[in-house]
Amino acid sequence: MSSNDALQKAKWLLRAEKAGHTGTLDPLATGLLPLCFGAATKFSQLHLDADKRYEATATLGVKTTTGDAEGDVLERRDVNVSDELLQSVLPQFRGAIAQIPPMHSALKKDGKALYEYARAGIEVERLARNVTIFELVGEVYGDAAIKIIVKCSKGTYIRTLGEDIGDKLGCGAHLSSLRRMGTGGFDVSQCVTLAELEAMSEDERLACLLPVESLLEGHARVTLDAENAARFLNGVRRRGDWDVGKDGSPVAVFGAEHDDEPEFLLGSAHVIEDELVPGRLLSPQDIEQILSK
Repeated sequence: MSSNDALQKAKWLLRAEKAGHTGTLDPLATGLLPLCFGAATKFSQLHLDADKRYEATATLGVKTTTGDAEGDVLERRDVNVSDELLQSVLPQFRGAIAQIPPMHSALKKDGKALYEYARAGIEVERLARNVTIFELVGEVYGDAAIKIIVKCSKGTYIRTLGEDIGDKLGCGAHLSSLRRMGTGGFDVSQCVTLAELEAMSEDERLACLLPVESLLEGHARVTLDAENAARFLNGVRRRGDWDVGKDGSPVAVFGAEHDDEPEFLLGSAHVIEDELVPGRLLSPQDIEQILSK
């Protein structure tokens, strides 16, 4: 099942008009795939750009055409890898590193996905891309495999990381399993499977939905009164002595009709010279629909 297949199934079960996901998972992969519906689709880009966490297993001694278990075998080598050797290699892959994207990837060249060239037997030149590995731990697993846990920046290819570690170990490798454990502030423990969702009543399905503002976790928070909220929703900058966002960090903006009423999300913003500059905004219809639930 592709990421889009999962999205379309959930969209149908929830009777949603608009839907989007926050970053494609490889067909090989399992784990966390945050899905956005309705007004939340306006903020899905935030999690395309978010840091990711993965658990992966790489089989040593076998290199494949795709870098994972779905490809044809290119080369076999003897394996003699100790945990001591693995621990000496891993520091080379922590921090800022450069990766050459795999041919079997959705990255596009001249408007065409690399995997389309690969399927046609054509290899094209790819420029190395800079990514960051924030955390990387690993252990030898069985006779010819390693397990790794990775926290990384967007755009990191874990298949390529597994292959590169295998090359440094002197035996080559390919990824045999991959599970996304987290993206941004979301964790795999929050997941609901499609089978579970299908078995629920409509009310139970709706109860699984998180509020739109959960996509803005980590944003500084500003609340506007009714008059300023209305102007902000119309795209008008608001001047004030804002005590957040002055370092360039993003801001989540909320409104409230009255002091004793619940606040509701208006959208995102950033601060420039004491002005609250609107970013992605909810429409009045979005807000009315959210408040009615």
